[in-house]
Parts: sequence; C-alpha cells; structure tokens
Amino acid sequence: MKQNYLLSVLLILFAVKSQAQKALFDIVAFGANGDGKTLNTAFIQSAIDSCSRTGGGIVRVPPGNWLTGTLLLKNDVTLQVDENATLLGSPDIKDYQVVDGFKDGLGQQMGYALIGAVEVHNTGITGKGTINGQGKLVYASGGHQRRPFLVRFVRSANIRVTDVHLTGPTAWTMHFFHCQQIIAKNVSIYSRGLGNNDGIDIDCCENVQISDCNINSGDDAICFKTTSPYPCRNVTVSNIRINTGEGAIKFGTESAGNFEDITVKNIKVDFAREGGIKIFSVDGSHIRNINISNVDMDTVHLPVIMRLGARLKTFREADAKQPPGTISNINIRNITVKHGTWTGMLISGIPDHAIQNVNLENIHINIPGTGTREDAQLSLEERPADYPEIKMFGKKIPASALYIRHAANIRLNNVTFTSDNTDARPAIIGYDLANITISKWKIPANSGQEPLAKISDAKNIDFTNITAPAHLTFLHVSGGNNAAITVAKKLKVTTDKEVAENTVITK
Repeated sequence: MKQNYLLSVLLILFAVKSQAQKALFDIVAFGANGDGKTLNTAFIQSAIDSCSRTGGGIVRVPPGNWLTGTLLLKNDVTLQVDENATLLGSPDIKDYQVVDGFKDGLGQQMGYALIGAVEVHNTGITGKGTINGQGKLVYASGGHQRRPFLVRFVRSANIRVTDVHLTGPTAWTMHFFHCQQIIAKNVSIYSRGLGNNDGIDIDCCENVQISDCNINSGDDAICFKTTSPYPCRNVTVSNIRINTGEGAIKFGTESAGNFEDITVKNIKVDFAREGGIKIFSVDGSHIRNINISNVDMDTVHLPVIMRLGARLKTFREADAKQPPGTISNINIRNITVKHGTWTGMLISGIPDHAIQNVNLENIHINIPGTGTREDAQLSLEERPADYPEIKMFGKKIPASALYIRHAANIRLNNVTFTSDNTDARPAIIGYDLANITISKWKIPANSGQEPLAKISDAKNIDFTNITAPAHLTFLHVSGGNNAAITVAKKLKVTTDKEVAENTVITK
C-alpha cells in the first residue's frame, strides 16, 4: 500500500515537472508584430509548426493585438493567449481557408475557420486573453458566402480549451467535429451581431466535458449536432450561464447520427428567445439516454420542446438517407421557468413514430397567460419534413401548459404552472397517446370557455393527484379510439357521443 502511494506521488511530481518544462515558443521570436495591422499568419503558423516538430509545447501570444488569417494547430501544441493579448481575425475573407468543409442544415457551405485543427492530438487553447474574429468586417469583405468559424477542431483527440475569451465569429464560435476526449472549461463567449452565431457546437463527438462557461450568443448557445452518421456520445455539460437570441440547449439542428448518454446539469438561462431545452431528431438519429437537470430559466419562448420528424437530410457527400429515428429514455428534472411564453412544453412525434419513455419531473413554469379562445381552436399541422425549430408549427400553440401527440410511455410528475393572466386555452391538449401518467399537477383556471384538458385517441391515461379549479370542466375526451382514461371523481369530465361509456374511469 505504501509503495503504491509513493509511486502515485512520484507520478504526480513527474507530471508537474513535465508541465513546467514544456517548451515555450513566443510568436515574437518568429517575426510576429502586435501592432494590430501586420498580418501575422505566416509567423504564428511557423511558431506552431516548429513547436510540434520539436516535440510540442506552448505557443505564446503575448500582450498586444495580433492580426492573422487561418491558423492550423498541430500535434502536442497548446496556443496560449496571454492576458491583455488579442488574436485578431483578418478582416479580409481571402486570408481564410476551409478546414474540412461540409454543408449545414440550411445547405450552406461551411468549414472556413480562424483557428483550426484536423486529425491532431494533444492540442488546445488556453490563456486569459481574447480571440476576436472581427466577424462583421469579414462578412463585409465577402465572407457572407464563406463565413469562418472562430475555432474548429476536426477528427482530433485530447483537446483542452480553457479560460480564453472568444468573440466576433462570422458564423459558429467553437465547433468540435468527430473529436474525442474534449475538455472546455472557464471559456467565455460573446457572439452577437451576425446570423448563425452559435456558442459551442458538439458534433459527432465522444467523451466531452464542457463546464463553467459563460455564453452570450446570437444563435443556439450549446448545440449538439450530428452532421454525419457518427454518434454524439458520453458528453457532460455543467455549470453554464446562457443568454441567447435562439435556443439555450439544443439537440439536432442536424441529426444524421445518434445522440447517446448525454448529461446536462446546473444551467442558468437569463434569456432565450427561441426555446430553452430543444430535442429534435429529424434526419434519422436515435436520441436516447439523455439526462437534463437543474435548469433555471427566465424569459424563454417554449421552455421544453421534443420533436421526432422526418426531414431526412444528409450533410456530406456519400452519406445515405436514413429512415425516421427515435427519441427515447429522456429524463428532465428540476426545471424552473420565469416568464415563459407561448406554451410550457411541446412533445410531438409523427404518425407511426412515437416519442417514447420520457420522464419529466419537478417542473415549474410561469407563463403570461395571453392565449385566446381563437388560439385554442388551432390545429397544428404535422409538418414532418420541416427544419427543426420551435416555429415549425407556427407562432401560436392551442395549449398553454402541454401540447403532446404521437407519444407513449410518458410520465409527467410534480408539474406546476402559473399564469400572470387568465389564459383562454386548455392547459393540456393531447392525441394519439398511450401509457401517459400525469400526476401531482397544479393547473390555474382558464377563462372557462374551454376545458382544462382535451385528449383524443388516447389509451391508458392516468390523471393522478391533480390540483385544478373545481368549478371548471377538467377534461374533455373525443374520438372513437380511447380506452382506460383514469380521472379523480372530484374532477369534471365531458365526452363526445362517440366515446364509449366505459372509457373514462373515475376513482
């Protein structure tokens, strides 16, 4: 036992000594000039190449303003951007190159980057300085067709990005594609002012840890993608603060590969204009074993949405189209939403392809309560081939709390909705359902013109321990394909004529 302890100590001391002895390559020694005007691409790249060629180490960017075009990181190289140092992206699109190109969900050619790495290992970026892509200037120079990412790692392993401030991308801020063993920690991102200014995109990657980051982005803040059939797997995202013009946590803008064994926890969302938690499979992916917990949101359009669709696009040549995928084994717990809008939660599969095995627990959502009776009459189209976004069904949803269809084996427990005003819509609307448990819900009154819940074509539905205004109709059942709907006796229930007498069970 003592020998093992001594061996451990020696290994730690050796690691510390090795870290301290890492070779340092200062870009000034290679001719770089920090005047903010000199184009330093060749000088900085020479420092990176020399560092890798001689066994690796640190390429130092000292205080100053260092203008550059595309830089390619190499094996065993860490780019260190010191405090008071700014690595500036060239304003001329001609100074950028493609780093493994592809087409995104809108069919646009993507892959240009300021800092890239392709098929390298033991690399990354650190330091308390800034990388500024000057995206608006790049865009104005003709970059609207090429739009460089700020940082892009492709088919690489053992990557660390820590402490640095990232800002001003022309497109996405930091994109990892088909990489393994990633750590991104204490990174701050400010990406505003242009389209597609995502924060962090985790694309077909495995064994990833993203933590303690602050993201202020124009587009999705944390976006899980699979732009190829490779999976996105074994990922943990934790302790993130978000302010975004689109979605806070999104799965599946592109969804050609599976999403598996992903944990998202301890997230603070100050604002999300286009959705809080968004889970989409529309290109054939299987999304499963997803755990999301402890998310605090304020001012969010549609806090929770799950969508299984059939757009079925491919994003790289030679990739084959797939049949519709699945969404299953999803656990979402401990969610608090202040100032939600539209509706609280939307879960929608498509006919013959149900979302399955979902558990939502300890959900507390506040909404403004501005829905009208006209909104309640809306019928949402299926739209299976649409681009995956919360507006795919339009800007109005006929339910205030939960709209659910084409779903099975769903459990919604301990859910509270509050409304600033008296909404005219039903709280819950659902159809084509099987094995649904809705328990320990607190539902505010609506205007009384609509029931609080409407379901049809539903089997094995259990409303348990519901707190709702006793003077209002709680549930209306319609359609001729219903069975075993259980409701407490104290709740008022109405049915259409075609509903069999023994369909609703009171207890």
